[in-house]
This record gives sequence, C-alpha cells and structure tokens, in this order.
Amino acid sequence: MDDVRESSAWVASHSSHVLVDSAGIEKVVDSIGHIPKVEWDFEGIHYFDNGPLTVQYLFVLDALNFCFWPDKDLNYDNLASGLKAALQNDKSVFDADHLQKITGPQLRELLRWPRPLPLEDERVRLLHEVGFELERSFDGKASNLVKSCGKSAVKLVALVTRHFPGFRDHSLYKGHQVFLYKRAQIFIADLWGAFKGQSYGEFNDIGSITIMADYIVPAVLRQLGVLRYSSTLASTIEANSEIGPGSEEEVELRACSVHAVERMRELISAECGVGPVALGSWNSMFISATPSDALNLLLSTSYTMVGFF
Repeated sequence: MDDVRESSAWVASHSSHVLVDSAGIEKVVDSIGHIPKVEWDFEGIHYFDNGPLTVQYLFVLDALNFCFWPDKDLNYDNLASGLKAALQNDKSVFDADHLQKITGPQLRELLRWPRPLPLEDERVRLLHEVGFELERSFDGKASNLVKSCGKSAVKLVALVTRHFPGFRDHSLYKGHQVFLYKRAQIFIADLWGAFKGQSYGEFNDIGSITIMADYIVPAVLRQLGVLRYSSTLASTIEANSEIGPGSEEEVELRACSVHAVERMRELISAECGVGPVALGSWNSMFISATPSDALNLLLSTSYTMVGFF
C-alpha cells in the first residue's frame, strides 16, 4: 500500500495540528517486550463456515463497519453478531439480489435493533451498491472478488476501491490526494484472520497493508507520547467539539497515526517481524487505558467506530 504510506508521510511532514514525535516512538518501541498474537474472533461474534459464505458475510460486515457512537448502546459486536445470526437463520440473506432491495427497517430487523441506526440511509445505500456491483461484475459473490486478486492484498484493495465507491477512503489535503483505505484493508485483515492465512485468506503480500487507524488509535498514540497536538486541536478535543470529515485536523489525525505506526513497525520488525495486523492488536491493548474525554466525535463512514481522537 505504497500510496497509503507515501501520502500519510507527506501529511505528517506538512501537518499543522499533529506532530509525530520521533523520541516518543523510540521510547514506546524500547518498552515493547512482546507483541501478543490475538486470534480472530476470540469473542465468538463472527460467522465462519470456512467457505464462500464467510467471505460474503465479511464483505457485508465491512461495508457497514462504521459510525456506532451516536447510539450509546450500539457497537461493533452488535453488528457482527447480528449479521451472524441473520445468516445462520437464512443462508440467502446476503445474496446480491437481496442486498440491492434491502430497506432501513429490514436492516434493523436483521440486526434485531429496535430503532434507526446511525447513518442508516447511507448504510442501506452501501448495501445496494455492494449487491449491484457484486452481481454485475462478480456473479454475485464476494468470493469471486477475492479470487480475482491472485492472492495479492494490494490488488484486492485496488479492486475493492475501484468497483465499490463506498470503500474509497481518501481525502484532499493541502492540494494533495491522501489515501487511507481503512475499511478495504480491514476486509483484507478479516479474511487473513478468519481463514488463518489460507484459502480465501492467503495473501502473498499481507505485510503490505498498513495499520487500520480506527477512532481510538490517535488517542492511544497521544497517550503514549507518539502524537502531539497543537493547542487549538487539543482545545477542540477537550471541548468535545466535532471535527469535520475531510478537515485538515481530521486528515492529519488519521494520516499521522498511519505514519507513526509505520515508523514503529520499521523499528520493531528487524527484531521480531511484526506486521500491521499484529501491531494493531498490540495497539488495541491500550484502549481500556484511554480516558473517554480523549475521544472526539465525527459522523462519517470512514472509520470502524467513528468517535475519534
């Protein structure tokens, strides 16, 4: 994912609100004794049958995997387990023709959710898009999409973002295009984790993907002293004010997080061969230690759980 790395590095070198602290990176890397291996679906909330239906499930899941925070009772576990239950009840529920016709109330019923979902209209639109393009270009099956990448994570991200506009996670920053492709890369990581690097999860270049900076990563990196914020940005966060999607602050927080973790990875990998998925799992260990007032809120489709920073 050279475009993600290069554009994130460019943002970090021109950032006005977020600083990647080299000394902070070295301090954190020196303190790391072991990168834990976290099994995919250790919570038991995902569907898995070791076949094409799992791929279809994961693609639908990652199409919807954003913006939970406006509903304080809703989280990723509800989405993953709700879609799992729906598929166990009806194996055709995620067929391409069904996805193209789904409505907001029907989606809520699938998830067994009692009220409108955050950004519900956009979620429905994305499901329509997924169903339409899968049917048009891949015989209705996400597994055919995966097969067509030739076991290349880079090619699969390119295919997903080419065919499915809802996965095109990029922004214009100070006249430069910035690529982040968060949910497309999450799809790669989910496939790799679910299938344990085999079958639909076999990618010869899995190490090419970057950290998938969800809403908590910048906050964690700040707590660790890896990221530093300008006084203006810090005040915005302390006031719990919304940071607009596509704003300089938003792009810098995301891109600088990617760049910082890539630098950490470079320092660590020589010793223990750490990849972005493993480093992301290590990063998640610090979530519970991050105070809630370190998070800011953003209503967008770009993030796994869109509260941020």
